[in-house]
Amino acid sequence: MVANSTDESKSGRNKTLALVAQIPKPAYFFAAGAIAGAIGKTVTAPLDRVKVLLQVKGGYSGSLVTQAANNGGFFPAMKAIFKEEGLRSFWKGNVPQVLRVLPYSALNLYGYEKFKEALNCHEGDKWQVPKRLAAGAAAGMLATVVTYPLDTVRLRMAVDSSIKSMPQAMRLLSKEGGMLAYYRGVGPAMFGVAPYMALELASFDFLKKVLATDDLKSNPMVSFVSGFTAALMSSSVTYPLDTVRRQIQLQGGSMLTLPTMFKGIMVNEGMQGLYRGFVPSCLKNLPNKGIRLATFDAAKTVMAMAEAQEDAEKEK
Repeated sequence: MVANSTDESKSGRNKTLALVAQIPKPAYFFAAGAIAGAIGKTVTAPLDRVKVLLQVKGGYSGSLVTQAANNGGFFPAMKAIFKEEGLRSFWKGNVPQVLRVLPYSALNLYGYEKFKEALNCHEGDKWQVPKRLAAGAAAGMLATVVTYPLDTVRLRMAVDSSIKSMPQAMRLLSKEGGMLAYYRGVGPAMFGVAPYMALELASFDFLKKVLATDDLKSNPMVSFVSGFTAALMSSSVTYPLDTVRRQIQLQGGSMLTLPTMFKGIMVNEGMQGLYRGFVPSCLKNLPNKGIRLATFDAAKTVMAMAEAQEDAEKEK
């Protein structure tokens, strides 16, 4: 009985791998990156909303939320959101966020692999570190410029309690400045995402190689810990740029530049102002990145197993 159960399990796995092998690799990895990103974002959406409100000091929200955000309190902000807007409001803006993260995560993760291929990055190459950094930066900028309008819509919904739907947010943005309103702050975003993704993805590859022993090479926990740590490193370095970018996105018709906004925050709030919301950002981003990178890494492992099985079948 046990032998039959084992045989059935092995047969089922082989059939699954055979099916995976038939899927075109670009489509497979694109879908894997998209799904991984959507899961991570949805799970951590409440923390993301608190982080954004702390960054912009309440934005357009009601009095309780604005007061809590201005005081810089993570838990007071969560309590105010729940009291004033209800439990569902923690996921406010998550629809455009997921719509954005599907192509963003797919372009980012799959793009990183393709850019590494284009740069001929491989183990033993003395230039592999700068090549990985360049591939990560390029993948991050590509994903950002394609999906930036959805991020702007999501931000407006997250900080303005009067907005009840995605179409309403889009109408307001269009009235404020047309298509240009959707790309407000894209310069700082591109400037910030390049070093962020370069550090995150290159560090992930490096940490995974360091932590993975022969027994743990395919262990999802190794990928999760590597992604978690890589995200912490990259966030610590680039978070101030994200804060400046969020402020510029909310300035309406203002023509404030990155240096001007940066200087204004430093003068009025000091270094602390540039790191507003950093703790909830880490609480949200670190598990999110760990889940996303571990899921995509698992998908790569499954594809490798499927290709190995297909090659073995051909040799018979």
